[in-house]
Amino acid sequence: MASEQSFTRFVALGDSQTEGVGDPDGSGGLRGWADRFAGKLAAANPGVLYANLAIRGRRTARIRAEQLEAALALRPDLVALIAGMNDLIRPRFDQAGTLADIEAMLAALTEAGARVVSFTFPDIGSVAPFVRPLSGRVRAMNAEMRVLAAKYDVTLVDFEPVSTTTDRRAWAEDRLHLSPLGHEIVAQAVADSLAIPGADASWRDPLPPLLSQQQPLERVATELRWVADHFVPWVGRRVRGRSSGDFVLPKRPQLTTVSQFT
Repeated sequence: MASEQSFTRFVALGDSQTEGVGDPDGSGGLRGWADRFAGKLAAANPGVLYANLAIRGRRTARIRAEQLEAALALRPDLVALIAGMNDLIRPRFDQAGTLADIEAMLAALTEAGARVVSFTFPDIGSVAPFVRPLSGRVRAMNAEMRVLAAKYDVTLVDFEPVSTTTDRRAWAEDRLHLSPLGHEIVAQAVADSLAIPGADASWRDPLPPLLSQQQPLERVATELRWVADHFVPWVGRRVRGRSSGDFVLPKRPQLTTVSQFT
């Protein structure tokens, strides 16, 4: 755990998870872990300012191209960066190129004096069995992220060994995005890793066991429905060269006080 610090300008970069997909705010927008964490940060420091530049569907190179300079211009003292999953799930995954873009962002942000928070990925093969062949990629990326975090003194939230992060209840129906519970777990994890007052390590605790379990045939039917309802449409967008983030703009491009949206 990091030593307790006081942050005044928090900026979040990334893709759909950081934008908040899977966590509706009840008013037609999205909340998400970064908004939730900003609320926890503001409880300890009511004057904190927050911006969220993340856009769904963004691969790492576009996050670097579109969000890095905008983030630096806001002069943050705290930055969160999630990047790489949209690259990792592509058939032609360029791990070296993805890591080079991540490293360039970590280097620029830390050189600017910001405390940077980054993450390892949970094993998505445990969440969606049809993508289990990607589990090896996840582990390899996580190992490299640990190296980069040590090199740049980044606060790394290591989700890979935490079983709660692969509990189905932490994931939305599409299994590509976190559920409201999953977003809250991430917010708690970041607060704990930064020693924000009031935070603790309870996010690591396993969720209560389910009262009932699916039978084998029910599990097969569930997997087939997921393929038809979510995986096939995702593949279709890739074939057409489309992204869920087409025509989407950052939801909080400028620093604002947290009280303006909570």
